[in-house]
Amino acid sequence: MRRVLFIALAMAIGALAGCADIPPDPLQLDRGTLTVDNHTSADWNNVEIWINRYYRVTVPTIAARSRFQVPLNAFVSGYSQRFDIQRAVIKDLQLTAKQPDGTPVLLKKEPPPGLGALAPKGKQ
Repeated sequence: MRRVLFIALAMAIGALAGCADIPPDPLQLDRGTLTVDNHTSADWNNVEIWINRYYRVTVPTIAARSRFQVPLNAFVSGYSQRFDIQRAVIKDLQLTAKQPDGTPVLLKKEPPPGLGALAPKGKQ
């Protein structure tokens, strides 16, 4: 009887653990748009978002618990070249920022194993 109760309890705990909400990835690519979700309780200041360590977008602040969206063709290199979604491949995506207390924020998104690049949904 004890064994059956233990097994039932273990299954219930396992089922509850499987139902936990997994927060979405803070960096999401979808149809030529990058969405950044700040799920934290602190603002992100002096935000820089880099594609392939070459193209960049800057944002003064992404507020706590808010979302920021930017089209990929808004990313610009130091030579004023715009990121061309039709020709270029995203191999690296990185966000750097600072919280109000000075703590650095670093988010990276790299291509999954087996894929050559991060592609917007529908382009893979």
